[in-house]
Amino acid sequence: MTGQYRAQFDAEITFANGGGLRTDGFRLDIAGREISDDDLAALLVRHLGLLMVGEVRISNKTIVEEPHKGGRGVAGPAAGSGSGARRLVELSHVIADGTTTLPGWPTPRITEWLTREASRAHYAPGTEFQVGRIDMIANTGTYLDTPAHRYADGADLTGIPLDRLAELPGVVVRVPAGTRAVDRLLLAPYDVTGRAVLLHTGWSAHFGTDRYGAPEAPYLTGDGAQALAESGATLVGIDSINIDDMGPEARGERPAHSTLLAAGIPIVEHLTGLDALPPEGFRFTAAPPMVAGMGTFPVRAFAVLG
Repeated sequence: MTGQYRAQFDAEITFANGGGLRTDGFRLDIAGREISDDDLAALLVRHLGLLMVGEVRISNKTIVEEPHKGGRGVAGPAAGSGSGARRLVELSHVIADGTTTLPGWPTPRITEWLTREASRAHYAPGTEFQVGRIDMIANTGTYLDTPAHRYADGADLTGIPLDRLAELPGVVVRVPAGTRAVDRLLLAPYDVTGRAVLLHTGWSAHFGTDRYGAPEAPYLTGDGAQALAESGATLVGIDSINIDDMGPEARGERPAHSTLLAAGIPIVEHLTGLDALPPEGFRFTAAPPMVAGMGTFPVRAFAVLG
């Protein structure tokens, strides 16, 4: 007896952008005597390196005890590889006076506390300064959520170490057009361990319009969030209005926030410009100021390529 196990099964795979595949009698190495159909489907997608998978139906599954044969990984370029010059990519929305981030929520008010004209009375001739003032809620523009945003005893902005916010190796998950729910199967092909996982839905094109808050906005499912937490993602970001489903059928539940923040994984919402990033091979930063008692705050999110 080998003490190693493989699953033998049939599978029907359909893709979110059309088409499909079928396998008969496929075998994959597994960790133990049992594996659920959902976990086996995710393992198959990762093993084959399939993208944009909509559904996998497993049938005729049996577990056989035999030596592992090894799996084929999906290798990508290492961070910093390539011959291009170092380049910075802006991934944040501009915050201006009256900018709408979440429809119906207060917009920022930007004024001057000290004008240049008024400052002249306090300084030598020819010397003047301007001191601005901003009144805004924390959920403005592109912002970071910490565990304290969801949990009363969670770490706030001062409790998140920089190594979870800055210079993180990143990976972009391209979400097929028209797909709302980013689930475990869509995430399965990607190596997310120790990385900032950025969900590129394209929804940022609607930022500042009524459509941005529409019920059909893309989101990360609870199962998808659990998969990212189990795989050791360092940070998760999305270019949509919320990482959770905000449609009426969600009934106010927030499984993605709850799962990720319980695992200490910061969330960045309202990203933009993700279409300018390669699938991987970049570093991501989204660091807020260290404000005690705050669970959420705007960030200057950006990526470094090259």
